[in-house]
Amino acid sequence: MSASVLRPQPVAAIGVGQTRFGPTREAPTYVELLHESAQSALAAAEMTIDDIDAVVLALAPESLMGVNHAERWCVDYIGGRLKPVMRVQTGGATGLSAVQAGYHHVASGLYDRVLVVGADRVRESGDAQKIFNKIWDPFYERDLPFTTITMIAMSAVRYMHRHGLTERQMARVSVKAHHNGALNPNAHIRREVTIDEVLESRTLAWPLKLLDACPQSAGGCAVVLASADAVDERRHVPAWISGVAMSGETYFIGDRLELSERGFDYGDAEALAVAAERAYAMAGITDPRNQIDVVETYASFTPVEIHNAEALGLADLGTAAPLFEEGFFDLDGEIPLNPSGGVICTNPISVTAMVRFAEATLQVQGRAGAHQVRGAQTAVATGAGGSHQFFNVAVLTGERRA
Repeated sequence: MSASVLRPQPVAAIGVGQTRFGPTREAPTYVELLHESAQSALAAAEMTIDDIDAVVLALAPESLMGVNHAERWCVDYIGGRLKPVMRVQTGGATGLSAVQAGYHHVASGLYDRVLVVGADRVRESGDAQKIFNKIWDPFYERDLPFTTITMIAMSAVRYMHRHGLTERQMARVSVKAHHNGALNPNAHIRREVTIDEVLESRTLAWPLKLLDACPQSAGGCAVVLASADAVDERRHVPAWISGVAMSGETYFIGDRLELSERGFDYGDAEALAVAAERAYAMAGITDPRNQIDVVETYASFTPVEIHNAEALGLADLGTAAPLFEEGFFDLDGEIPLNPSGGVICTNPISVTAMVRFAEATLQVQGRAGAHQVRGAQTAVATGAGGSHQFFNVAVLTGERRA
């Protein structure tokens, strides 16, 4: 049977759990973070681990965790004994890739209830940037030198050249993110900033400054996914996964510098646009600007949030920056973008994308607290990993669409 005629079973997120996020030096161990977030998600779903059919783990690679084959260590602490356990790792996209794996477990009809859970303690093995520096091709790219910071700095410079982006517009994104993060009790960074503070903060790699960038966070996140038969609407407030997709980009950044047929280059996020188109088609979204209520997108630097808005169809290519200045993407704007504060305020890398999904779920459930978007019924969550290379998109809706 071809993929085009497959009919997935409806899947809903019915419970999410998050720890408070913060610096690694103050955080519990990996297994304690996993246990806490898993128990929180199960409680939100009014279930116990005995109700769960399978578990999907989102964990960092060994070089970052400092533990070899960490899934072996984690099984007991998530209640995975004698249950199917799968580990997923796709860099920064890991958290949402794990959710996708759990989604397919349920959508296929194989399981009714799946626990997706992950944790990270960034800097566990020292400075994460030193480890990330090894992801580049040693012959063509490592000498440039690329890092996860300089690769986005180069992308931002390219976007500036093509679309006229200014550092002040980038700073406005940071102001929005920090305002929202201050309302989120789980956020790592919870303080307001001004445009001048952002512009005067330390330069990392021009045009990126310290307050344009994400922190390195520790914490855990978990989601309970359920089939339609396992959803009890007397107890559960389901957030239905109406669309889900992923798209991968070429490894070599040099191959992304020329304009594509769509008009994208390395200053943009073409693979995210492709993933969004696929997820939107599955969810029946034809006009994202008018059909989407709220977005939680993986943007570890301010210019990334700008080009993500365009890739997601919320603005035309090269036009999003002025919309940020106008407040279009503010918490009380037309389409709130990262009402939780986003990655700029919290970045436990291997679960960062799962946090995007969890926050989107809370928005649809009406349980996001002080950063709730009033009347949110259609939410989008995204993930990004590798060298800005792997992108995933999920659409969550209050009503079942399949």
